[in-house]
Order: sequence, then C-alpha cells, then structure tokens
Amino acid sequence: MSKVLFKNPYILTMCDGEKVFKKDLLVIDNKIAKIEDNIKEVDKDTKIIDASNTLLMPGFVNAHTHSAMVFSRSSSDNLSLSDWLNNCIFKMEANLTPNYVYNLDKVALLEYLTSGITTFFDMYYFSDSTYQLCREWGFRSNILLCPSAASVNDDEFFKDADELFNKSDDLNSFKFGLHAEYTTNVDDINFVKKLIDKYHLPFSSHVCETKNETEGCKKRHNNLSPIEYFNSFDMFKYGGTLFHCVYLNDNDFKILKEKNISVVTCPGSNGKLASGIAPIKRLVDEGINVAIGTDGAGSNNCLDMFKEMHLLYSFSKIKEEDPCSLKAFDILKMATLNGAKALGLKNLDGIKVGNYADIILIDLLKPNMQPINNLISNLVYSGSKDNIKLTMINGKILYYKNEFLINENISDIYEKAQQISDILNKDNIYKTN
Repeated sequence: MSKVLFKNPYILTMCDGEKVFKKDLLVIDNKIAKIEDNIKEVDKDTKIIDASNTLLMPGFVNAHTHSAMVFSRSSSDNLSLSDWLNNCIFKMEANLTPNYVYNLDKVALLEYLTSGITTFFDMYYFSDSTYQLCREWGFRSNILLCPSAASVNDDEFFKDADELFNKSDDLNSFKFGLHAEYTTNVDDINFVKKLIDKYHLPFSSHVCETKNETEGCKKRHNNLSPIEYFNSFDMFKYGGTLFHCVYLNDNDFKILKEKNISVVTCPGSNGKLASGIAPIKRLVDEGINVAIGTDGAGSNNCLDMFKEMHLLYSFSKIKEEDPCSLKAFDILKMATLNGAKALGLKNLDGIKVGNYADIILIDLLKPNMQPINNLISNLVYSGSKDNIKLTMINGKILYYKNEFLINENISDIYEKAQQISDILNKDNIYKTN
C-alpha cells in the first residue's frame, strides 16, 4: 500500500458550485482517500508533500492528439492542412514502425507531464506501441483504433480487437473510429460500424476541420456535411467524440445534441493551419460537451494545455466580438472534467474521495500567479507550464519539481527521437534548418 499526503494546499475540485478551499488530501494507492483538515493518520512509509502555496486540482485531459507526430515538430510549417497532409505528413508516416512510435511517444508523454496533462486520447499508428509505453510508465490513455481499408472484412482485425480489449483496464482503454470522411470509403465505414456495435462504443473522427473538407463532403455526398454523412450510417448510436468541428450547420448542432456527441476543439492547430475558429460559444450555449485537444506536434507545434486555453478564449472573444463569450471556469472545465466526460472515463469527475488520484499542483509562488485576486482567472488567463510543480497519475508521481520520475535517461530519449526524426524527415521537401 502506498500513501501520499499533501499538506496545506489550496484545493480546486472543479465541481460546479464549489469554491477553492484549503485542506489536506491523502492518496492511498491510486485513489483519493481523504480530504480533511490536518490529516494525521499516517505511518512512516507515507510520503508527505508540503503543498503550501500551491493549488491542487484535477490533471488536464488532452482529448485529441497524435503523440508520435513529434517527429514533424517544426519541420513542416506554414502550410495549409491539405498540403501539409498530402505532400508531407502522409509520405513520412508511411515509414513509421512500431519501434519508432514507441520511442517518439516518450517525448510526447514527457511534454504532457510538464503541461499537467494526465490523460490523452491518442489517434495514430501502431497503437499497441503506445499502449505498451503507457503501461510501463503508468500513464492514463484512451487509444483510438482506426482500421485501414486493407483491414475491411478482415477476421484477423476482429481477433486483434478482441485481444486489445482484453488488455483494457482502468488506466488504458481502446475505442474505434475513422481518420476523416475524405480518407474513408463506404467499406471502411461499414466495417467500423460493426466494431462499435459489437462493443457498444462511441464513434470518433476528424470532422468539419476546414471549409474545403466540409464543402468537398457535400459535393461527394448529396449536400451532406461530414457529421450528417456519418450520421446517415447511424455511427452515433452510442454517442461520439468528434475532433475540430469548425464549420457546422444548424443540423450538425442538432445531431451533436441529440446523439450526445462531445466536441474536441484544437485552437492551436486550427489557428496555425488557418483552418478557422470553432463556434465554441454556441456549442456551450446548446449544452454540448466541449473538451480541448492539442492535436499533434506537427500542426501545433507544442503539447501545452495552457496555450490551448489561452488561444481558445482569445479566438472565441474575437469571433464573437464579445469579451464575455466564455468564462474562465468553463474553459478550465473543458481542459479537465469535460475531457474525462468526452472519453467516457469514470471516477475522474473532480477532486473527490474515491476518485482516481490524477492530480496536479500549481505553483502559486510564481510572479504570473501573483497577486491572487482570482485563482481560476490566473490559471486560464496568465497560467503557464512553468506553474506545474507536480503531476500525479493514478496515485503515482511522474513529475515533481522539474524532474521526471520515470527511471529512464531523458537525454537518451531525446537522442533516440532525434535519430528517428532525422530518418523520417530525410526526404521532406519542406524541411528547413
């Protein structure tokens, strides 16, 4: 049995209506066991952390990412989405291997830890490699399996899916989806439909990311938007989690609401690629669950939830021409609890006794946190990765006081990732020094 006692932190539960308060918090194994004044029932094996002058809160949930895409960080900038994918990324990804993904993922997970991200929803190749690393490090993940056209009607894929689902546990689990309408054919859709019906799972995909994508779908499919098109196959029978959702029509909003679909907005990626600004205010006003994702490091270029929150409120206020379009608490909830809801995660709905101990400490003795007039506003409007003092996942401290607690040589991780990146970028026509 492991015990960690946090002494004297401010606590932000992120539960509606609860204000910040100061108490001790005890973690036993992987759960929050007590939240009380002056907890003393500890033994010599309890790790005691002086959390004075910190804010303890739920970890961030990165609800859409392509972790191993760190190989393309800053090697293919200033491109449109279509040019970036078709003339650059897809060609490099054709040379990926399970070992490459495993080692590239390490860099992404380190960056997640420094940003206070305790859970991520990954959509990429060689998912078993990502699963293996998360198990080794103790990272919480949802992994989206997107079978290629070559897998359609392949009994082996069903067998592999069963094996992966048997590996699922409270820390790592799997879902099914498709990359996007424009990279998908009817056979792909029908195949994935069988999978989500078999496992009673929500459906996920990139949708309505750019104007060209959305209009192209309408031309291909009798004026149906990507959301309407997928809905025509009853893909949202068990709900869904859709990424980007920048260009939505009135019926799209109706489907999102009626089918209990979560939207994951990626303002950093959408801004860098000039894809557009998602209608976040209307999504919130319609009661649709909105979460936040970083997307991959090739289109962003960083995996930083503070940056995403900053861009989200900036873009929304500009788009709506309204400084009151979004509240700081609502944005922070998108980065935490809404992400857990979008991923269907249990026992991660705030700092509560009995919930999993996915916890971060925010250092309040940094100048950007002072003076403390409103802690939530400070976090959203002036917070940065520099404020992350501790990242705990499932009761295990993986990052503390600028050190990674993962029993691996960090320099070796970076060196290996650079070697792989150099190989993959060798024929990248856009790469600049």
